[in-house]
Amino acid sequence: MADTDAHGTSRAQAAVLGTRELLDALARGDSGDHLRLEDILAGLSRQVFGMLLFVSTLPAFIPIPGVGGAISGPATILVGVHLLVGMRRLWLPRFVARRGPRRSSLQAFQRAVDPWLTRLERVVRPRLTTLIEHRAAAMFTGLLLVLLGILLALPIPFTNYLFGALMLVYAFALLERDGGLMLLCWVAGIVAIVVFGILSGTLAAAATQWLGGLLA
Repeated sequence: MADTDAHGTSRAQAAVLGTRELLDALARGDSGDHLRLEDILAGLSRQVFGMLLFVSTLPAFIPIPGVGGAISGPATILVGVHLLVGMRRLWLPRFVARRGPRRSSLQAFQRAVDPWLTRLERVVRPRLTTLIEHRAAAMFTGLLLVLLGILLALPIPFTNYLFGALMLVYAFALLERDGGLMLLCWVAGIVAIVVFGILSGTLAAAATQWLGGLLA
């Protein structure tokens, strides 16, 4: 009998599902359910970082200033650190693994992004997988995610939705193993870091404060 996760999805099957199928499987069920990250990510292998990034992005779209970025920013940094140090398996602190979104939030998000997923699915496919799987490429992706996560966590006005949308595309590239899309993500990420981080001095100030805290 096939091993199944908390949602009745075969783990072997979950490992090969596309983004839409994964989201549909998570959204299916009682809207009052509270989903834990450890259950959402169970059975995923190569897709685990993409799915964690996908779920971590959801709070960025909460229409309350400062709240979404404070949650999504550190979660994005966590995914970036995994890729940056070359980890092949996901590690989550227990108190993080047992937290997660309500199914009603995923259902609402599914309805909102479905038209965009439909458009993306027409052009996205596994290709140039070296840009996803090669260690140096994964480390570069991780570095960009760390920097973008820092920017997302900072109270920069009117940027939560922008960074959230960009993180979703990163997640989609990881989930679908599309190196061509990831290449576009790299370009967009570098532009965002330069415009919102380096030119404004925000990223440099945040990095200086962080390093100061480590050395104190």
